[in-house]
Amino acid sequence: MLKSVVNGPPPVVLAPMSGVSDLPFRRLAHRLGATLVVSEMVAGEELVKSRADVLRRAEGRDLTPFVIQLAGREEKWMAEGARIAEAKGADIIDINMGCPAREVTGKLSGSALMRNLDHAQALIRSVVSAVSIPVTLKMRLGWDDQTRNAAELARRAEAEGVQLITVHGRTRCQFFKGTADWSGVRPVVEATSLPVLVNGDILSIADAQNAIAASGARGVMVGRGAYGAPWMPGRIATFLSTGRDPGDPSLDVQRDTAIEHVDAMLIHYGRELGLKNARKHVGWYLASSGAAEATVKTWRAILCTSLEPQRVLTGLEEFYSSAEPLAA
Repeated sequence: MLKSVVNGPPPVVLAPMSGVSDLPFRRLAHRLGATLVVSEMVAGEELVKSRADVLRRAEGRDLTPFVIQLAGREEKWMAEGARIAEAKGADIIDINMGCPAREVTGKLSGSALMRNLDHAQALIRSVVSAVSIPVTLKMRLGWDDQTRNAAELARRAEAEGVQLITVHGRTRCQFFKGTADWSGVRPVVEATSLPVLVNGDILSIADAQNAIAASGARGVMVGRGAYGAPWMPGRIATFLSTGRDPGDPSLDVQRDTAIEHVDAMLIHYGRELGLKNARKHVGWYLASSGAAEATVKTWRAILCTSLEPQRVLTGLEEFYSSAEPLAA
């Protein structure tokens, strides 16, 4: 299944984003044309322990292909987590060696693994040997500018059986500051025969084109560029495969998408948690509409503080009605 993805038009993948790429968001991005959508980061050990919130992050069997991203620092838990992910219907497992968050790196997971490539390689080996489905890897350029070792990790990952690599064009110590160094991904492309995706600061079609040209990557992974715009990966994918830019959807379609998204979150999480988790998405949808900044600010204050789901849904209807002439 992974081969059909990478052998087709340049793939455009929705990035795994904690607190963002949950099942409702992935379903939307998938329906709107993303080549692949990746789950939020799932801790292998907590998946084994069947922690309720972790199990919820690992849902998505109806998506094809179904990709679960695993994180951890111990071979035992990563291998067992991978087996459980495969049993839950995963078509692909992605290993996280790119997360820069202190709560992750402090536990020697995520991008902290790039500080010890022997250990990172052992973790990769444990996952690949535990399952029969393809395994992919996401990383950064390195821990810091003095240790840009992504190319070496890519060579080791290929030797262990990884089938695709994604590289965020920043080091861990950069977090999300500055700008992504797409050209810094080129040594990874040159170090391996595997398909490589470039990630970081890809907010538009032009960004995707420039990132591919600078890196030589096979395709792109879109993260923050999909905030409030789950159609963006699909829009980029359409352009890269056909040369035609479908543009952003009309405001009517944006309205329907935002409402569908909030509705799905209320079902997925329940009324209280669903509304709480939807607030950031509501704010992003408002900002993506093209409405005047003052209008966005006013509606954000209303919709992102309301405790009534129906008020949020009707408020979105009202907002897009008021935004339309401003965005035209």
